[in-house]
Amino acid sequence: MPRRSWLDSFYWRTFEGSPPETVMQLRITEIFHSLQGEARSVGLPTVFVRLTGCPLRCQYCDTAYAFSGGELMTVNAILSKIETFACRRICVTGGEPLAQPGCLSLLDQLCHLGFDVSLETSGALSIAEVNQAVSRVVDIKTPDSGEVHRNDWSNVDHLTPNDQIKFVLCSRQDYDWARMRIDEKRLTERVSDVLFSPSFEQLDAAVLADWMLMDRVPARLQIQLHKLLWQDAPGH
Repeated sequence: MPRRSWLDSFYWRTFEGSPPETVMQLRITEIFHSLQGEARSVGLPTVFVRLTGCPLRCQYCDTAYAFSGGELMTVNAILSKIETFACRRICVTGGEPLAQPGCLSLLDQLCHLGFDVSLETSGALSIAEVNQAVSRVVDIKTPDSGEVHRNDWSNVDHLTPNDQIKFVLCSRQDYDWARMRIDEKRLTERVSDVLFSPSFEQLDAAVLADWMLMDRVPARLQIQLHKLLWQDAPGH
């Protein structure tokens, strides 16, 4: 039997021994209607489809409840639930949604139906097969995340102006590291937005704003709106 990759091994453990090629459904933690709290469409009504499972363990993770559990749903069942909200803006998130192979089919279906679709992904898995009509919000892991070694830098070559890059920053070290990556990878030339997000209760947003202004960083400061409104309550 061929040796499994780290992702296959994660999938095997998380989804009860079923290898990816035999799983015909997606495991869903929640589907809910809220305001987008981050990125380019912040503040706009959005339907969130949160997939279960993540192979990373970032020290600041605010969705650990999505690591396991959830409900198996077919793509058609997911689409039927989405339609009940009468909203054309969809965000597929996690966990790490791309850890489930069926996520690609879901994204394709959403695009085919004319939804405005974004994908929130950790940057640890390839985005090469993701429909380019999707705005891919790729999180580049910083040193203080504890998962910097998981960054798949080949994703940079697949970025388009429809995509966005996010850095969650915990410290001055993270900030300086992110500035160097912007220059090194020429990120502002590849995507519509580079986002700097202060890790909640770890880095003061006003301090980060002062650093960005001092250094004239070509990035957008984002503060997580959903945390200001609802803290970390699931379903918001």
